[in-house]
Amino acid sequence: MVYTLTVYDASGEKLLEKTFEASGDKEAKLKGEQWLVEANYQDKTHRCTSSQGKLILFHR
Repeated sequence: MVYTLTVYDASGEKLLEKTFEASGDKEAKLKGEQWLVEANYQDKTHRCTSSQGKLILFHR
């Protein structure tokens, strides 16, 4: 499945948009969380969605 991780700053500007593949929602959530920590974006507004429109990860 294909997933998209998007990160925004406080003004709403998009800081990151990363599309990636994962075998399922659990793996996608783990990958997304790992990238957020590596880029030091874990405290920024972010979301991860599946290609089917399912919200996998969200932080405001």
